[in-house]
Amino acid sequence: MRATLPSIRTTTVGSYPTPAWLSAHPTEQGIVDATRVVVDIQRQCGIDLPTDGELSRFDVDHPDTNGMIEYFVRPLGGVRSEMGWGDWKAFARRKEMEFRSKPAGVVDGPIGEGSLNLVADYLRTRSVAGPGIKFTVTSPFMLARTLLDNYYHDTEALVSAIGRVLASQAAEIDAACIQVDEANVPGDRDAAPVAAKGINMILDAAPGETAVHLCFGNYGGQTIQAGGLRPLIEFLNSLHCDHLVLEAAHRPTSDIEVLKEVDRRIMLGIGVIDIKVNHVETPDEVARRIEQAASILGADRIGWVHPDCGFWMLTRSVADRKIESLARGRDLFLGRSREAECYRAER
Repeated sequence: MRATLPSIRTTTVGSYPTPAWLSAHPTEQGIVDATRVVVDIQRQCGIDLPTDGELSRFDVDHPDTNGMIEYFVRPLGGVRSEMGWGDWKAFARRKEMEFRSKPAGVVDGPIGEGSLNLVADYLRTRSVAGPGIKFTVTSPFMLARTLLDNYYHDTEALVSAIGRVLASQAAEIDAACIQVDEANVPGDRDAAPVAAKGINMILDAAPGETAVHLCFGNYGGQTIQAGGLRPLIEFLNSLHCDHLVLEAAHRPTSDIEVLKEVDRRIMLGIGVIDIKVNHVETPDEVARRIEQAASILGADRIGWVHPDCGFWMLTRSVADRKIESLARGRDLFLGRSREAECYRAER
């Protein structure tokens, strides 16, 4: 980390394209080596708060979602991963999850820790990168939405049960930041209070800085949820996080406008890299996106800039160049801002 942090810091959201050599030979040592590479690439590019790339979560059987759901739910006690046609058919009746053909699991009993071990995966990363990283956790609500619930028969109860398990492990993770990822609330705004309750369980347990990443979905590189941020302001203001990590580069300007209503205790993170396209933004494009957001919100409200979401759908060559442009674009924006301040002072 830099001795003096810039006024706007750079971070990545979570996932990184799995190196081909790790996919071909996915050993424990291979994950350690790949994690070292991914973190070092980000730091060399100038990223202030890198992530581990979520390499241990990749599932070749679920390339559309990077395995981020199955990684969390399959080890849980009370969740069955073997399922038949009846389970598929029951899950298909839930119209809100039409983009999934089958549930990630079936809840047949009380949710427990099972064999889930987030702390071990964090300690693996810490061993090669130190504690100055971000560790990501998928929202309990987002996980619950992918499950066929044959036990609780109540969304809030299921979300709370998952939240308790994740919170108990988050409490043992001393990363610089713990980020909770949520991409389902934009499609089910009525459930926002339940989602916030589950997310806050993790945020309240985390020992360090906290963030919530909200996006409109990135399923196979496609947006899933419709609508905008305006109906979600109350949800955002109910979160117990230090900052937000928001999709913005692939979103209309109106979404940035409504962020004026976010409580000032929450710092804003603005997406300035579009991960749904292969075009590599120039540093000038990134700087102009930051300038636009700053002109609407005020530069003092923007604490972070980052990609809209994770990089797992892109090739490494594209992702690496986007990461470099992110850091250089931030530096360009800050340089321009200092020049403007000097000019105004001279006048």
